[in-house]
Amino acid sequence: MIRRSSRTLAALALAIATLMVGATARAADPQPEAKPAAKTEGGSNVVVLETTLGNIEIELDAQKAPVSTENFLAYVDAGHYDGTVFHRVIPGFMIQGGGFDAQLDQKPTRGPIQNESGNGLTNQRGTIAMARTNDPNSATAQFFINTVDNDFLNRPPGYAVFGKVTAGMDVVDKIAAVKTGSKGMFPKDVPVEAVVITKARRK
Repeated sequence: MIRRSSRTLAALALAIATLMVGATARAADPQPEAKPAAKTEGGSNVVVLETTLGNIEIELDAQKAPVSTENFLAYVDAGHYDGTVFHRVIPGFMIQGGGFDAQLDQKPTRGPIQNESGNGLTNQRGTIAMARTNDPNSATAQFFINTVDNDFLNRPPGYAVFGKVTAGMDVVDKIAAVKTGSKGMFPKDVPVEAVVITKARRK
């Protein structure tokens, strides 16, 4: 794992929080959140993100993260992630998406959910977690995939991990390596050529 100073670690954590603050401020009025459920009846807990750089398969952990799993699947089933982009890419840290379309317009979300960090799942390479503001219970639709072991994100209140990449980690690494710059409201870390989630579906 890459060694990082405490200042660098704080800056990386702030990168997620700061981005989510801007997203929350622009979001449409949220609707009441769905009641948590370990698994939607008749549905799969494996999700495939079809992107312009390849497919990423993610297995969700409904036992350890029932609220986050139900929330993510609700957005998948509603087609929320279709056409969204990975709008924040930081090499040696994570790739983040789920909140903006290719024009970086904010998509409306449901209500925020309870933070499930401390559930036994940790921010290791290949895991997926909920992005949020400084408020631990503010996560809605945005998520990130860890490209390295980010143990500092496990410190209370933590960032809730709810699954892991089971296929397509090479695609995640490819996304993490794209050229980035400034665009719209974001001063940096936005892929110059949009990486689009063309379809998010259950397997």
